[in-house]
Amino acid sequence: MKLADLYLFLRTDINKIEKELERSVKSEQSLLNEASLHLLRAGGKRIRPVFVMLSGKFGHYDIEKVKHIAVALELIHMASLVHDDVIDDAELRRGKKTIKAKWDNRTAMYTGDYIFAKAVEKAAFYKNKKVHSVLSKAMAEICIGEIEQIRDQFNWDQQLKTYLRRIKRKTASLIAISCQLGAISAGASEENQSHLFRYGYNVGMSYQIIDDILDFIGTEEELGKPAGGDLRQGNVTLPALYAMCQDNSVKRDIHDILQSDQASEENVLDLLEKIKTSGGIEYARKLSKRYLQKAFSALEELPDIPAKSSLEEIAMYIGGRNY
Repeated sequence: MKLADLYLFLRTDINKIEKELERSVKSEQSLLNEASLHLLRAGGKRIRPVFVMLSGKFGHYDIEKVKHIAVALELIHMASLVHDDVIDDAELRRGKKTIKAKWDNRTAMYTGDYIFAKAVEKAAFYKNKKVHSVLSKAMAEICIGEIEQIRDQFNWDQQLKTYLRRIKRKTASLIAISCQLGAISAGASEENQSHLFRYGYNVGMSYQIIDDILDFIGTEEELGKPAGGDLRQGNVTLPALYAMCQDNSVKRDIHDILQSDQASEENVLDLLEKIKTSGGIEYARKLSKRYLQKAFSALEELPDIPAKSSLEEIAMYIGGRNY
């Protein structure tokens, strides 16, 4: 089963959001228009809009109102990916050329800025000040997370709390506010807004940890990029962090291989295998499950409606992802 199968019943509303996304990024400037649509048409799970819609079900759900914040959040996610690809010098995303690869860094950066601006424009639909406060803080958190990743690139002496803080800012915060703002846009109670935020935060943490596991155990065909891509770029994720803490030789090998101009692909693959057999994958899975359990605990506080079951199924899918 694919993730999208869990929310097929939302297909009509998702189609509306897809059309709204395309309308939102269209520009009279041909290059900007082409680059934005290239990113949009590369696809994606649209999981943030799905969280918005499902959370909106706990209030007075109206897709014509909810869609604006769903689109705004997906645009913020898309813009952050464009900037990520520039920072990481990434050639591929979802198996297709990134904007920076198809055009150049400058085009990518301004496309990302443009999409961020369109996200703010979509959010202007709401008069509720809380929507704008929550959204602006999340955008700032994403930027701080990116700066921290740049700061910590090729820093092999990181602590677990550094990693967790970074993934909170880069991933979990946006999923958390997708749930929170979906509830706010539909007029759900503040109590349910809080429960949904906690659910989203913990699912987001689990989601990123699993992504970091898959980066080690997936193939290039499955990932759309070489395995171990994060580590190759000097970004320390949980499996590698655990391996380095357990065995100093792993830290030495990471430093010697990844910061050497003479390192062969065979050396890199041997290093990835050493990390995979260190126990780091198992440790990361256990931590992911702990976050999932917290997400389920938050769900228990919510009313028993069909959307609650869907949120539970999505969390279970995220926690069980594997190649």
